[in-house]
Amino acid sequence: GFLEDGILVRDVSRTRRRYLGSWTFPWDVMAVLPTELLCLLPGVPRVPGVPAARANRCLRVPRLFEAFDQCETHTAWPNVFRTAKLMLYLLLGIHWHGCLYFTLSARLGLGADPWVCPSFTRLLRRYLHSFYFSTLVLAMVGDTPAPQREEEFLFLTAGFLLAVLGFATITGSISTVIVNLSSAATAFYPDAGPVRRYLRARGVGGGLAGRVVRWHQHLRAQRKLPAEWDVLQHLPRGLRAEVAAGVPLAALRRVGLFRSWEHSVLRQLVLRLRPQVFGPGEFVCRRGDVGREMYFIREGRLAVVAEDGVTQLAVLGEGLYFGEISLINIKGNVAGNRRTANILSIGYSDLFCLGKEDLAEVLAEFPSARAAMEAKGRELLLRMGQLDTGAEAAALAAEAEVERRLQGLEVALEGLQTRAARLLAQLEASALRMALRVRRLEGRLQ
Repeated sequence: GFLEDGILVRDVSRTRRRYLGSWTFPWDVMAVLPTELLCLLPGVPRVPGVPAARANRCLRVPRLFEAFDQCETHTAWPNVFRTAKLMLYLLLGIHWHGCLYFTLSARLGLGADPWVCPSFTRLLRRYLHSFYFSTLVLAMVGDTPAPQREEEFLFLTAGFLLAVLGFATITGSISTVIVNLSSAATAFYPDAGPVRRYLRARGVGGGLAGRVVRWHQHLRAQRKLPAEWDVLQHLPRGLRAEVAAGVPLAALRRVGLFRSWEHSVLRQLVLRLRPQVFGPGEFVCRRGDVGREMYFIREGRLAVVAEDGVTQLAVLGEGLYFGEISLINIKGNVAGNRRTANILSIGYSDLFCLGKEDLAEVLAEFPSARAAMEAKGRELLLRMGQLDTGAEAAALAAEAEVERRLQGLEVALEGLQTRAARLLAQLEASALRMALRVRRLEGRLQ
């Protein structure tokens, strides 16, 4: 296939026409020509696989690099692939250097001195010796026989210089891989070091510091991403909503307050959900606290406990939610905006949090959703016996009175603005008449 406007085209006929008309087609044809058949011509040494006759195979190197780039882009383990590619280059370089060493040894005479390759009878033994010698040279291990001739000195010096360059390249590549791994982990998971140093500087005991360390270890062990919105922020808004809506959207639809809402409203809410992880024995909320957010349980178990903090009244599991009444200010709510229960995390609990300000920002753009939510919330409070109809009626009457007064003030303000406009027009007319009289008087005097 090929890319057209960023879309992968897999049509065979179009791909064929595009490939035959590109410059890579003749290049690939030259790369696969059976040039080793030239060895069968008269006057050419009858040695199969002569390297010089197969030099056209090197024209496929750009294709190899293209394949490497594609694999590195599509693989789920790019750092492992880079390491494997680096090892392949290293082995290939040692192989080539060993071939050059054997060629020089054959020219100088196999076994002529201790430096050259010995004249083993088996070809495999010659290759292994050449490969081992090149490994010692390129790894700068040393322990090689001392050179005896000028050619040997020059070859060994060039090998050491190549080794220095190779080690610098390898060190830089490995460092890049390590930095990429560290930066990837830092992008997903917070670092416990700054928090531990802060606690140590404040003189806080080791128990709290241990809880902080265990919380960070749990995030890494369970691959939970508290900073996932930061990872997705570079995506377009619509695509970010689709990516983020995997789990939270289904949970939002189960909430009675949101059940009748449109899909577009729920997608806006999904973008404002924040993941939070609570440790064992940690209170998510306490009775009497001011409620500013609601929670969706993505993973883990939460207990509704009594005032003693031990007795469990109920257990909330995956897929449930709580705290939805605190998101809306319903007139006549007996509990006001306070929490009505103590919620304790039994183990490590992974939650989604929706704040009141985020909900208000979304509802400001969807008035129908706000009206439906308030009606559903009033119904839930009536069912729970938490709605004081008298207080609600009084609040509605007070709100109506305030609205009436505001309307009266608006009417009075409009009247004042009208009178001010008339006075300003009269003042401008008087000033114009005065200017005309002054001009006529000046004409008479002249």
